[in-house]
Amino acid sequence: MESSPSALLKLLLPKTPLLMKTALWHGLSLSPTAAKWDLRTSITVNMLREMIGPNSPPSSITKVQALTTKDPGVKGKVWASKVKLATAEDNVRQLMFKAIDDMGTGEENWTKPETQSLEAEWNGFRAAARDDEPEPADMSEQEKYDAMMKETTSKTTVLYFHGGAMYLLDPATYRPTTSRIARESGGRVFSVRYRLSPQNPFPAALLDCFTAYLSLLHPPPDAPHAPVPANEIVFAGDSAGGTCCTALLQLLLQIHRSKPSGSTPTVRFHGKEVDIPLPAGVALTSPWIDITRSLPSIEGATLYDYLPTPSAIDKREFRPDSAWPTTPKRAELYCQSSALLHPLVSPLAAQDWSTSPPLFFSVGEEMLRDEDAVLAQRAVAQGVTVVWREFEAMPHCFAMLLEHNPGAPVHQQELGSFCRDVVAGKTMETNGVVIEAKTLKRRGVDVAKGLTEIGDGEVEGHMRKGKERIERKEKRGHRTEVEGSVVL
Repeated sequence: MESSPSALLKLLLPKTPLLMKTALWHGLSLSPTAAKWDLRTSITVNMLREMIGPNSPPSSITKVQALTTKDPGVKGKVWASKVKLATAEDNVRQLMFKAIDDMGTGEENWTKPETQSLEAEWNGFRAAARDDEPEPADMSEQEKYDAMMKETTSKTTVLYFHGGAMYLLDPATYRPTTSRIARESGGRVFSVRYRLSPQNPFPAALLDCFTAYLSLLHPPPDAPHAPVPANEIVFAGDSAGGTCCTALLQLLLQIHRSKPSGSTPTVRFHGKEVDIPLPAGVALTSPWIDITRSLPSIEGATLYDYLPTPSAIDKREFRPDSAWPTTPKRAELYCQSSALLHPLVSPLAAQDWSTSPPLFFSVGEEMLRDEDAVLAQRAVAQGVTVVWREFEAMPHCFAMLLEHNPGAPVHQQELGSFCRDVVAGKTMETNGVVIEAKTLKRRGVDVAKGLTEIGDGEVEGHMRKGKERIERKEKRGHRTEVEGSVVL
């Protein structure tokens, strides 16, 4: 996105009344969030609400993607080594298709994606660089990778999936985040450029994520890295990246469940039959695991959040272009409505997490809290180790957007410590902490019973109603012309 002074002025000038009102209400303590937020947080969140809310001007999908996936360049305390890995045999794709069929009801409609080359980049912490220092211009991608490896202090490899509601953003925009994860974990980050919807609906992104994991374990001939043991790999992601993490984990669990007890599943990958083990752990930041957007906090926990509610999303407008509306038309960007309750689409629908590696959750007082709390509590009941960190009065993915907030470095340290410790094999027990806004005081919470009172039956009922809501959009004829826009 363009960041010149003139572009910034053009963006902010129409928002002047909003900025002045926000500052005034905050200064007079008339805002309901004034006791928990500083002025900068208040302005940032209110600006985000204005930019992505129902009153934002309509644009086309491809234009939004062009703005949000633009590479800002590499500068500061980050190593970035880009890779493009060759495609493998069809076996990985077919194995995933079988899992989708086995886990579904048979009523889901979905498109079988083709295998394609994997694009990603290695990120690490570049300690000696100035904050505004560009990357070395005379280094090859291999030399950047080698330089990054010299700065690692642990064996941790984080397989990172970016957020963006499955249709926005790009690994390039996440370099400050992945660099910080590398710093806090002492390791390195493999950041994946998965295919975006609506051009590439479910399960294209999942196939890319699965391929990325196998490429770490069993590098293709053109990869710069040596094989990475599974017990040194942690999946991590924020928001829709949390969808990728939990869907990939469920895919792996299903592949393991389909094999005789005690045997390790395998697949043919780049000419070899290779093992498919489970990773060391999974680190989730405000994960989006219910694509139907249906649990109570989605509509009820809006005070501190900026995400649009389902009712606002139902009225969103995209100008018609080559990407949207799709043919055949659908209401949900990521998948056809018939697939919304599939466990690999909405991992909240998955009931069996019993053999999962340890899970880490970092959430705010946000609209996705209920679904995250349900999954955490369900996993603990099935014997999975869960580390829960909840930040009072914080919005969705707050640490990435509010770097000045005193809770941001706490989140980063907690996530990095989890990644480092789970790879090091340290004994880890289920524990939960709520961290107060401003003071950062900590109080314990019972992860087994104290996160939510929403039972599995209620969850299923909410998700079915959410699916029905989205299906009704599809049955309304899909297309309503509003000043050249498409309302879905």
